[in-house]
Amino acid sequence: MKTVLITGANRSIGLETAKQLSKKGLFVYLGTRDLIKGQEVEKDLLEKGFQNIQAIQIDVTKPETILEAKKIVEKEQGKLDILINNAGISGAFPQNSEDSSIEDFQEVFDTNFFGVIRVTQIFLDLLKKSETPRISNITSGLGSLTLHNDPNWQYYSVKSAIYGPSKTALNAYTIVLAYELKDLPFKVNVIDPGFTATDFNHHSGPGTVENAATFIVKHTLTEENAPTGQFFSNDIKDSEISPW
Repeated sequence: MKTVLITGANRSIGLETAKQLSKKGLFVYLGTRDLIKGQEVEKDLLEKGFQNIQAIQIDVTKPETILEAKKIVEKEQGKLDILINNAGISGAFPQNSEDSSIEDFQEVFDTNFFGVIRVTQIFLDLLKKSETPRISNITSGLGSLTLHNDPNWQYYSVKSAIYGPSKTALNAYTIVLAYELKDLPFKVNVIDPGFTATDFNHHSGPGTVENAATFIVKHTLTEENAPTGQFFSNDIKDSEISPW
């Protein structure tokens, strides 16, 4: 049985992704900052018939929680097959380049960028024990520099000095990570689930969490000949490959 860890998995897209992967027969660790809340979600899912789901405490801004989570996964599973770095925050709005505080930048980057690096680096040796390791970093179309410079892009006017750049940095890190792991059976990609109606955006997006999670699962449970180091977007309807 393959094992997956999803950070920020106690609600919204992360939770729906956990449900879909559970239905496909994977053992799912629900990463959650608040273990009690995570265990409540776990209990609810088990009562609804989901199997092989376990809440695990992990705060991507606190290395000690990541290390403890790794110990649990290593003891119970011996390896990790899939890491989905889903945890993220938007930060306070408005986000202007001229007057947003350094503290606001640091807070968002600590979760969206440095948090992904912390989790990935700590779990990398367990992923290397898998025959088919996968790392999916959940990004946003707002992280694409090419699209942000295109006046014809549907979200051209949606500019954020903090959130967008945090995802741009994540995309850049993913490219390097995929390159460094290219001679191993890893598939490392960034996945944009699209503009989805969640608590994250006050349910303003047109997409559903079900569709977003399906897209993430599609580009995570990939075959040996699948691409690595790519940017897949649910808002790009033709090729699904987004420009960087």
